[in-house]
Formats: sequence, C-alpha cells, structure tokens
Amino acid sequence: MENDITTLERHDFAEPSALALQLAGTIADQLNKAVAAKGQAVLAVSGGTTPVKLFEALSMQDVSWKQVTITLVDERFVAPDNERSNEKLVRENLLQNKAAAATFVSLYGPAQTASVAAVTAANRIDALPKPFDVVVLGMGNDGHTASFFRGGSRLDQAIDPKTQAVVLPMQAEGAGEPRLTLTLPLIAKADLLILHIEGQKKLAVLEEALASDFSEKDINLMPVRAVFAHAKQPVQLYWAP
Repeated sequence: MENDITTLERHDFAEPSALALQLAGTIADQLNKAVAAKGQAVLAVSGGTTPVKLFEALSMQDVSWKQVTITLVDERFVAPDNERSNEKLVRENLLQNKAAAATFVSLYGPAQTASVAAVTAANRIDALPKPFDVVVLGMGNDGHTASFFRGGSRLDQAIDPKTQAVVLPMQAEGAGEPRLTLTLPLIAKADLLILHIEGQKKLAVLEEALASDFSEKDINLMPVRAVFAHAKQPVQLYWAP
C-alpha cells in the first residue's frame, strides 16, 4: 500500500479462514491482558457478512469471558430477531461456545424512533469502562465505517473528535434502515483498533481513502478517513482476498 500513513499496520492473509484464526487469537490476547490488568474488558464489534468466520473462531478462544462485555459498533434500527440485525448476527455466531459466558450490551431498544433509542443506548454504553479494549471495524465499498455514511444526517457530529455524544442515530441514502452508531471518540481511543476487510474491491477503496490529506472535505466524502485521522493507536488492518 503506497502511503505515508503511520497509523496503519497491515496484516495480509492468503484466505479468510487463516485471517479469522489469527485475528481471533490477537483479540483474545488483548482481552485477557485487559482482564488481568483491570478485572474486566470491553469488545465492540461490527456486523455484516465479513466477520462471521471471525466470530466463530473467537467464540472458541480461551478468554475470561465472564469478565468481558461485548457490544456493537453500530446497529440497524430493527428488532433483534430481524435478519438484518447485527445483534442477531453476534448472538448466533459470537455469543456461543466459550464466549456464551460474556455479557452483551445492545444498541437497539424498542422505541418510536431511532433518536429515542439512541438516548437509552447511550446510557448503557456510557456505563461501560473506557477506553474500550478492542474495537473491530468493517468498511463498506462506499468508504463508510460504523454508520458514518457520506451525507448522513448526523455525520458531522458523529465524526467530531470532540463530541460528547457516545451513541447517535443516523439516516443516510446508502444505509437502508435508520441506524444507531458509536461516535468517533469511542472508536478512535480504543486500545486495539482493528479494520477487518476482505476482497480486492475493498482493498482498492481503502487505498483510495488513504490517498488523502484528511481534510474535512475528504473525510466527509469517505468517512472511514476520520478513523485514520484520529486513532490513538495504529489501526491494525487485517485483509484477505
């Protein structure tokens, strides 16, 4: 990857299964270190199809899961039994096997609107210890991460590194349903920040995102850039074809 970004460390794998096993081990190590140091750990994960193998591998890792809280980076404003729910994905693939002992904190809550749900979700997230120990991000082909969508209704606030908000509602043309998303400071301050993508197309999108001076205009066009511009630690890129 031709760039001068010092906030990216790249880990390439020949195929997704090898990536999932290696990344699961890396996350497990970080969680166990956090539990040993603080007595607890927090892991925030993303949805979509890409992390399924990772979730399955991570669920089998030897972690002090009873001391681990798992939450989501973002969520669609749909009930947890909806096929498009990230919570459903996590419950069926990660909160299984050894990881069934972990505590799950949902972003979704029954409410009239996503805005109301975001308030109650913010109370739950605000109660968690910070900084989060591990945050795993994905990225869309449009350059969004979390629910930071280009043209999103609350994008400016969500990617403001000084925002006091922890969860915001988001509506955007490419988002489908209304969303709930963690804000940039929670993500950027994670002790271990991972970007997990697969396929040549997403790699090309990432290379385009990194070929930037990270101006406000550039970040708004491809909001994943906000993460690279403000990450406390080098972002760990895990990629497989």
